[in-house]
Amino acid sequence: MSRRLRLGFAGVGWIGRHRMQALLDAGVADAVGIADVDEACVAEASTLAPGATVCASFEELLVLDLDGVVIATPSAGHAGQAIAALERGLPVFCQKPLGRNGDEVAGVVEAARSADRRLGVDLSYRHLAGIAEVREAIQRGDLGRIYAVEAVFHNAYGPGKPWFYERSQSGGGCVIDLGIHLVDLALWLLGHPTVRGVDSRCFVRGVPLRETPEAVEDYATARLDLEGDIAVDVACSWNLPIGMDAEIGLRVFGTGGGIGLRNVEGSFYDFMLERFDGRQRTVLSAPPDAWGGRAAVAWARSLLDSPGYDADADGLVELARVLDRFYA
Repeated sequence: MSRRLRLGFAGVGWIGRHRMQALLDAGVADAVGIADVDEACVAEASTLAPGATVCASFEELLVLDLDGVVIATPSAGHAGQAIAALERGLPVFCQKPLGRNGDEVAGVVEAARSADRRLGVDLSYRHLAGIAEVREAIQRGDLGRIYAVEAVFHNAYGPGKPWFYERSQSGGGCVIDLGIHLVDLALWLLGHPTVRGVDSRCFVRGVPLRETPEAVEDYATARLDLEGDIAVDVACSWNLPIGMDAEIGLRVFGTGGGIGLRNVEGSFYDFMLERFDGRQRTVLSAPPDAWGGRAAVAWARSLLDSPGYDADADGLVELARVLDRFYA
């Protein structure tokens, strides 16, 4: 039998349990420890991993015999918990955002580099079916010179936990919750070009964020100016009256064609990936696609190969700095 990682799970709400289940199902890890302040969440997680030790605190989790830690706690705890784990020599996989701002993220990345330990963040849209092949095609120049990207993530609902609406706890609103996926996916597809400028507008219930800076935005739009004269237009929202549950999409336009990613019939989970040539479109991938846990599984598999620092984590700081500029 191949070796399985011994992992600790901090935060086992819905998304934490989903990532745990994905790792267990993939056969790459065992859940050795669980920590969460919500007893109901712990009880549900324990049904997935009945042999796991239930820990009263994050610190108690860290003293178990672990190969790594998966963090899915509220955002305010991410940076501190990740640094504490890394300083104990434990690789980390963390829910986004890794920190509430660029400085927090930079601190975590430096801790990972200093400890020479692998750091992963759940930027899950990089793992949609067919998206890696699209990235390769863009890098090969199959779409010609890329000059524009359009990206949207509109949510007819909003987060159900009060801490999402407290800037000190969340770091921001729909930008740091949803926009992070759009910005990351665009930069990743394009090979991480330098962001030369960000011109943004953020609103809270229709009022400019600058008038209520202590609040968190529920609508944001921005133009990112990238090196190579590439324009990236981003829009994201919570509680927007869009006539469906969600509108999620990203389109890349080049002189030789286009690529489009879009959700199907308002779904948060089902996506179509298509190639555009003039008025013609070719389907590259379509539902069903169980993509949600792939980022965690990819981190675990890379960890089995080597627990050492992966320089790809350097890009997490740039991503966070770009989000900071939305609020500037």
